[in-house]
Amino acid sequence: MTGSEKVPVVTDQPETCRVADAEEKSLLRKVMDNFADHCRSRSLFVLHYCTGCGAIELPPTITSRFDMERVGVSPMVTPRQADLLLITGYLSVKTLKRVILSYEQMQAPKYVVGFGSCTINGGMYWNSYATVKRLDQYIPVDSYIAGCMPRPEAIQQVFLDLMAKIDAGKATAWQDYYLNYDAYLGRQMNLFGQDWHTPTDVVAEAKHYGYVGNGTTGEHTALLDQRATWSLDTVPELYPARGRNERSRP
Repeated sequence: MTGSEKVPVVTDQPETCRVADAEEKSLLRKVMDNFADHCRSRSLFVLHYCTGCGAIELPPTITSRFDMERVGVSPMVTPRQADLLLITGYLSVKTLKRVILSYEQMQAPKYVVGFGSCTINGGMYWNSYATVKRLDQYIPVDSYIAGCMPRPEAIQQVFLDLMAKIDAGKATAWQDYYLNYDAYLGRQMNLFGQDWHTPTDVVAEAKHYGYVGNGTTGEHTALLDQRATWSLDTVPELYPARGRNERSRP
């Protein structure tokens, strides 16, 4: 061995990567969340639940004159791949069940826009026993469009405003459904009856996304635990089961 050669140093400590501290982790997560929000705001898949006359305003909003697809808003045919749920008019009590089922099938983060006066205060049907007056009592709503019905310019402007809120990380109404799910479920049960339930395990989703609060569980979610043995594909109706698969005969 010559004097110019170096003797390798042997240590008992294995080589490990440096562990990032909590401040670095939070900063990295903030950067990634901001980037994700920016990309998400430019690519919104829309599920338009055509409950009323607001559906008439959607074709001109989509087609060439206003062309909402050029700003990244595109129609979607299934709630499982949709980001934005549009409620385009009045809601009957029976239809609201399907809206809640569709909303719960959407992956978070998800957003809701209510069209016209009907979703705000019932509109011309404010005095009807069969019509829901305030949509935000049963699912979170990010934006309302006033009018009866709103024009395509107003619809597109709301889309642009919602995109700006998503980009800024301020479109967080969907988190409230998890943090206060027991209150939402309670209002749903008051409308549909104590037997109301859906196939979606919202409490498990809240734990998965990390949005569990004091209002996530309570007296109403405790009723769901008692029905754990119920079939998942069974949704209670206001009407008897007779006639679903049968036709009445004279």
